[in-house]
Amino acid sequence: MAGKLKTVYICSQCGYESSKWNGKCPSCGEWNTFEEEVVETQTSKSSLGKASSSIKTIDLSSKIVKLSGVDTEDDVRYSTGIKELNRVLGGGLVKGSLVLLGGEPGIGKSTMLLQICKYLGESHTILYISGEESVRQIKLRAQRLGVDTENLSLLSTNDARAAADTIEIHKPDIAIIDSIQTMSISELNSSAGSITQVRECTNLFMRTAKSEEIPVFLVGHVNKDGAIAGPKVMEHIVDTVLYFEGERHLSYRILRAVKNRFGSTNEIGVFEMCDNGLEEVENPSLMLLSGRPTGISGTCVACIMEGSRPILAEVQALVTKSSFTSPKRTSTGFDYNRLAIIIAVLEKRLGMFFGTLDVYLNIVGGFRLDEPAGDLPVALAIYSGYFDIPVSEKLIAFGEIGLGGEVRNTSNISQRILEAERLGFTECIIPKQSLRNIDPSKYNMHIYGVSSLRQAFAVIKKDSGNAEK
Repeated sequence: MAGKLKTVYICSQCGYESSKWNGKCPSCGEWNTFEEEVVETQTSKSSLGKASSSIKTIDLSSKIVKLSGVDTEDDVRYSTGIKELNRVLGGGLVKGSLVLLGGEPGIGKSTMLLQICKYLGESHTILYISGEESVRQIKLRAQRLGVDTENLSLLSTNDARAAADTIEIHKPDIAIIDSIQTMSISELNSSAGSITQVRECTNLFMRTAKSEEIPVFLVGHVNKDGAIAGPKVMEHIVDTVLYFEGERHLSYRILRAVKNRFGSTNEIGVFEMCDNGLEEVENPSLMLLSGRPTGISGTCVACIMEGSRPILAEVQALVTKSSFTSPKRTSTGFDYNRLAIIIAVLEKRLGMFFGTLDVYLNIVGGFRLDEPAGDLPVALAIYSGYFDIPVSEKLIAFGEIGLGGEVRNTSNISQRILEAERLGFTECIIPKQSLRNIDPSKYNMHIYGVSSLRQAFAVIKKDSGNAEK
């Protein structure tokens, strides 16, 4: 007996269903996330009662396996041929895993997946299923990228169930779905890209990947807020969630893992978009510091840790007289609230006055400085811009700033110093407490241990020498 159609409202963040629209989701607390969906109701209660009474108990005792009896074969991961992608995935692509790759339109998601087909196609069979492009369009893009492997098969369809069945029958070593928002299940009444379709299609491909031990890549679009379109529960279904980030007007791209069941979520991969596709950037610090001005006030170099990789980035601060009643604060690549705290500490503890000054802060290269160790270089850049005292181009700093103006300890001191030394820096300002964890004599650079902002600023004044007098 067919059910009736009814309208429900589903939260796009957590998947909570309601019979009426709500401004705030009672489950996750987000505002204006309810979207209207038309669904089919279940059959009558009498038929449900008859069906439930006929259900037999299923015993899966024979499928229970002890932990010691699970076979862990050596080739549990596939190397993608791209070191940066392998790093983010935790060492390679795991068999039977479901990987969701999201990013802005045109950021390079399909390009990167087609590029890994060139390497994987040498020893593995790949099925590329596209719901957005025809096989001819994919062929043209593959020719531009130099992908000509014989083990790559193409399929253009929007039917998710047909795609899943084809994967089970064809049994490729790797499957790619581009994109999940274009797939739909005909039994559902909602349109492709809706919350219900995206969630159920993801569930369908998840069951296929697990049952056949086939790793599946899902390409996901993002909404206006930058999150992957569809319910948040879709990200809970998959094993790995990767975000492709980057400014549209810059050639550099950052691949970041926000969820990974098979590795760390702290690792990042850096790429550069070129005419022949994406190229790896093995030394992102050198890339972020290229074109750095010399002898200019308001700049300082920071060193942050992305997983096990130390990365150097340039911090620029512009302090200028405000033409408005209330001064303006602008921050790009750094937390705005953290900037406000640092400015307040400079005013209270060092007597600097910003009431009539605008402060503009920028992390060069589209990079984001979200580690506490970035506080000290930000404060040094603001101080340098305030007094127009250039910071030495060979000086680097890292440390957390407390509300009392103290410079607090940070982790991974030796890795940061070694990376700065490798790139030619000769001076380093670190928290005084961190000196206990290292031997300064082992490094070919002058290391200053400071316990307060006042001591850190004294190093800049000393380096400026006669220029300040």
